[in-house]
Amino acid sequence: MCGFVTIYDKRGQQVSSDLLETMTRIIAHRGPDDEGLHVDGHIGMGFRRLSIIDLKQGAQPFHNEEGDISLTFNGEIYNFLELRAWLQEKGRIFRTSSDTEVIMRLYEEVGQECTQYLRGMFAFTIYDRRNGILFGARDHFGIKPLYWTETDKGFIFASEIKSIVADPSIKRDVDITSFYHYLTYQYVPEPATMFQNIYKLRAGEQFTVKNDVLTITPYYTIAFHPQDRPLSHFVEETLAVLEDSVSTHRISDVPRGAFLSGGIDSSALAALLHRMEGTKTFSVGFEMPGYSELDLARKTADFLGTEHYEIKVNAVEYLAALPAIVWHQDEPVADPSAVGLYFVSKLASEHVKVVFSGEGADEFFGGYNIYREPHGLRHFNKMPGWLRLILRAFADRLPEGMRGKSYIERGTTSLEKRFYGNAKIFTDEAKQQIIHDQLLQETPYEEASSVTAHLYEEAGMYDDVTKMQYVDIHTWLRGDILAKADKMSMAHSLELRVPFVDTKVFEVAASIPTRHKTAARTTKYALRQAMKGILPQDVQGRKKLGFPVPTRVWLRSEWYGWAKELIANAQVDRYINKSAVQAMLDEHRIGKRDNSRKLWVLLIFMLWHQIYVEAKVEASPMARASV
Repeated sequence: MCGFVTIYDKRGQQVSSDLLETMTRIIAHRGPDDEGLHVDGHIGMGFRRLSIIDLKQGAQPFHNEEGDISLTFNGEIYNFLELRAWLQEKGRIFRTSSDTEVIMRLYEEVGQECTQYLRGMFAFTIYDRRNGILFGARDHFGIKPLYWTETDKGFIFASEIKSIVADPSIKRDVDITSFYHYLTYQYVPEPATMFQNIYKLRAGEQFTVKNDVLTITPYYTIAFHPQDRPLSHFVEETLAVLEDSVSTHRISDVPRGAFLSGGIDSSALAALLHRMEGTKTFSVGFEMPGYSELDLARKTADFLGTEHYEIKVNAVEYLAALPAIVWHQDEPVADPSAVGLYFVSKLASEHVKVVFSGEGADEFFGGYNIYREPHGLRHFNKMPGWLRLILRAFADRLPEGMRGKSYIERGTTSLEKRFYGNAKIFTDEAKQQIIHDQLLQETPYEEASSVTAHLYEEAGMYDDVTKMQYVDIHTWLRGDILAKADKMSMAHSLELRVPFVDTKVFEVAASIPTRHKTAARTTKYALRQAMKGILPQDVQGRKKLGFPVPTRVWLRSEWYGWAKELIANAQVDRYINKSAVQAMLDEHRIGKRDNSRKLWVLLIFMLWHQIYVEAKVEASPMARASV
């Protein structure tokens, strides 16, 4: 696990070593063990290394013997030993035992088709001087980040945006359409970022730069293929593929551990890992009654027999860490659970260098409670259109909060209009009250559904639950879940691995029909059945709890003064109607309405703006040390 910067100068001028060094060192947290810089005329490559495999010989940028192919790579290739053996049969000679060299030799053997062979999490760039090509890719599901920008001078590719904006010629302007979408999604959906002209390479995409022209193409697309087989078949396949994935993800030359919450996902991974090796587990909770799963995690750890560690976070500690967290995330991601992940990563980093985590299980196996909504609304599908119109008109007249109003509204709204992914903070209508009027006049408003419209077209053949999974995998999983997992763990130089987010695991999950996902009034039914006998009964059958964070409570008490001051001081008047936000905060404080989710989205944007645009908040001592 590492971080890199690659610069391509279109003018043919030599890349500045000083600038490259600055851009590389600002992400020292991603790789505190080693640094490498390479300038080859108009190409510059900077690298920070966190040593996980082949601790002595895996330095980067990595070059072939002739020196005409150079590689920077972030991630892990879990099938690298198989690929190495195959390439040796082809006559390729290796001088290290690293997975980095396997990518290099694979590129030498099959060229840009190398992505078709890789199983793992990765982002990389390869400069092929002999063919005048800069080539790169991001892994199948977007576990590892890869950002890019194009200017008059050339292209920059980097593991984090902060490396790109370390170039003083790069403007730090807010992308207005991204801001509009952020208010709904609580993150910026790919390929955009909150910065104008800075983009994410989408998951499953690769690129080439040749003759100063960037071309981006997909090499992997997601498809579900439900099979009409008995439940027992999927239970057996699920257990087998998870055992294989956990075993494969163990590859490293450093100690490993696992995050452990009160739910089935992390518990399943911890249990499977502990069957293979003695395991350390790590949990986080909050010092607020009703907002901690520590007791549940502790019981699971006792049952499994792991060496367990835990940490509790209070309101003061949470708020003190927030600037550093926002700095590490590069762009605003308003998921309150990111803070818990930040603290548990810090705890784990004191004991291990690699940790397993349960991200992806919900999206792949159908775990979110909202995936049961189509079943609950099934009666509306049988109604004639005229009756649904009457019911909707009736619901519109009901007062907000009245029982039954939301149910009728959801039942009379198409899936495409009511589900944009797992987060839906501000509706298009509500945003009109928050966004500054002048901004709406200057920049045409783009509805939130524009992000997911093409996804529903692509998923048109699926049932509603599978459509929701398809949307979440392309939006929520990439933009929120995996993004915060990468940034919060790398903030502490900890490599986080996600065995659920694996191509072989997805192939099995994608074959499970909906009746075996949302069965028996629960979710992830096939996965739960696969864990019978491996986990305690209460964990195996426990409903999804999410990760409860007491922001609702703290915004009414300990954090009110901080929030009020941030609203007053952040220079975001161009974007936000501050008086409306302050009114929301006051409503929340007196208990008139629970505005905590909406407020958190706005407050995180304001803090991000102070750090990255205004440059008026020093994010953390860690940030100062890395510049």
